Amino acid sequence: MSRSCELTGKGVQSGNNVSHANNKTKRRFLPNLCNVTLISDALGQRYRLRVSAAALRSVEHRGGLDAFLLKSDENELSMRARLLRRQIVKKVAEAA
Repeated sequence: MSRSCELTGKGVQSGNNVSHANNKTKRRFLPNLCNVTLISDALGQRYRLRVSAAALRSVEHRGGLDAFLLKSDENELSMRARLLRRQIVKKVAEAA
């Protein structure tokens, strides 16, 4: 399982530890990933996702999982999130 957010695609970054003597050693900056269950109002189901804390705040700010997926660009999403987005778009189109 890769260390990347399923909604935003935020992943591991690399950099340096810099000591007081200015010695540099490689290090990894890991994203703050959380296992959460998000509810889709359009589909009426719960989905377990591994998302970053920043993405979780964005989901709440945009008004839920459905609104986040509909407003986001499909290129930025993971394959699982793209599939979920397509299902939501189809369900919303049927309801309208």
